Amino acid sequence: MLRHSLTGALIAGALSLWVGGANAHPVTAKPDDKVKASFDIIETHIVTNKDAAIFSTRVRGEAGKDRPDATGKFEGSSVYAYVWPTSLNSADVGFDKDQGIVALAVTFHPDFDDAAHGKTNRTVWHPHWVVLNEDKACAGGLKVTDIPDGAKPKLPETWPGVPLLIDSPEYPTRLNGDTVDVSIPLNLIGGIAGASYDGVTAGLKVNGNLHSPLLCVDNVFKVASGNLSLPGKVAPAK
Repeated sequence: MLRHSLTGALIAGALSLWVGGANAHPVTAKPDDKVKASFDIIETHIVTNKDAAIFSTRVRGEAGKDRPDATGKFEGSSVYAYVWPTSLNSADVGFDKDQGIVALAVTFHPDFDDAAHGKTNRTVWHPHWVVLNEDKACAGGLKVTDIPDGAKPKLPETWPGVPLLIDSPEYPTRLNGDTVDVSIPLNLIGGIAGASYDGVTAGLKVNGNLHSPLLCVDNVFKVASGNLSLPGKVAPAK
């Protein structure tokens, strides 16, 4: 049920730019034994200091412990992700404006590399900006937005060269105990002050035929708010 309601709730939350007040951060969740402990979100938040925005998620178990099995091929392979859907505009992170739902994702995928400039990243958890849009062909109702043949959209300098609205920045990323943290220099991210957000853990899958949609949200493990209402509010660090 949650998987099928993902699309509408996330789009509605992102477009609403929720401004609910002092109780908006962090986003907390009750433990759920039906979710693997490494993906069972307990708390997620985004705070800023004078230099950086810190994206952080705490889970019930060991963050990053569970990883997708390698298949030996790109097509049909899986991706696991810790995700922060936000109310940011795609122009805030280097794409054309108004392209879809902007999310930061820390991912692991053993069957392919998608780092910028031909580097290797299939053996480590690493961050991406992704732009999501609705697609009923995807089990989770959402896809990482495809770039059509011949299109020449605005892309970040660290775009990895795949036909998707995805960025592969080398932000400091740490998985330590029960926590995932990403630190982003403030001068590299526009619109973060007062932005809304949520926390999600999910599995994605590469299309077995390598056609659009190329990368689908396949399975939602947990949503911190329970309904993707983006109740978090970015706040200065105390």
